[in-house]
Amino acid sequence: MTGRTPGLIGRTIIALALAASLSVVAESAHAGTTGADVCELDEGELTISDLPAGSSVIKCDAVGRVVTYDETGVTVPEPGTAVSVDTLSDGSTHGFTMEVAADGIVSYDLSESSADSSTAGADATDVLSNPARTAGDLSQEADGADADASDDSAEAEVADVDAASSAGACSDGAYTTADRKEYGTYNWYIGDGGMPGGLSRTDAKWAFYDAIDNITDSYNNCGYSDSVGAKANFLSETSYEADINTSSQCTDRDGLSTWDAGDLKSGVVATTCSWTWPMPGVKNDLREADVRFNTHDYDFTNKPTSSCSNKYDIRSVGTHEAGHVFGLGHVGSGHENLTMYTNSFVCSTKARTLGKRDVLGLRSIY
Repeated sequence: MTGRTPGLIGRTIIALALAASLSVVAESAHAGTTGADVCELDEGELTISDLPAGSSVIKCDAVGRVVTYDETGVTVPEPGTAVSVDTLSDGSTHGFTMEVAADGIVSYDLSESSADSSTAGADATDVLSNPARTAGDLSQEADGADADASDDSAEAEVADVDAASSAGACSDGAYTTADRKEYGTYNWYIGDGGMPGGLSRTDAKWAFYDAIDNITDSYNNCGYSDSVGAKANFLSETSYEADINTSSQCTDRDGLSTWDAGDLKSGVVATTCSWTWPMPGVKNDLREADVRFNTHDYDFTNKPTSSCSNKYDIRSVGTHEAGHVFGLGHVGSGHENLTMYTNSFVCSTKARTLGKRDVLGLRSIY
């Protein structure tokens, strides 16, 4: 009996060692790591190939790192959070969503639209009560030097181009929606620094307010009544800035939904970054959405006139960005009359007015 005991113990040790080895291999295959508890990532910005779907941001120590795709990027959020970037460019569509589950596992939506069409759910209070300030939040930007002088001139604002193009806008059946919804009220702020068109922060507030209302009130010339339940509320000015950097990437969120202006990647007119809480089976719950206008490379006006030249209409761009805030995605070539067309047109006000499918896209969410 005692002579056979060492053999039994030996076989037991070997079996346990084999089981542990297989567990390590399986764990590595699932998390994209080099071991059960370690994931080695190169320094600098990452791509979605460096941190693929199925990876663990916990084991890879990836929270706070930048992940890029399609000329855009996001900062990896804490587990239980998704972040989306949408850029209004000068002719092409860019953006994606990165979702980090509560257990740290990564997934991506690279299509700018979601197959999840359910809209049920309930809002939850944002628990980020003590937001951290990043270097971008604390930076100061001088007011723009290209003040929009024509806004105060006696020259009449150009007629709403939508009146001429309404037939197309009111018959176009294209729309996409993202996996997010504002279940409660979108509370937003005016950020620090200069504003588009050289507007004062007060005047910018009213221009942004009108743009957001175009979405929440589903303003259109197609005869559709407002049955969209989206709500928004301006809270105040703030010393914080939008959590968007000069590369049009989403940085760490600070807990405030901020609209401002500044330097973005060349070719990008405006960028929206949205953070949500994953809601399995329904639209993700919006926690924060920041918007920045690119006043470094583009000029803006709050009142395009017949003498307008190469300036983007603030409220048209703002309405498009507010569409992203409330869950609308881009539409591409052939849908130029819709507010959510991937490009904006200089000296044009038509994007202030929603088209048929802009409205129906909102109705599908709200």
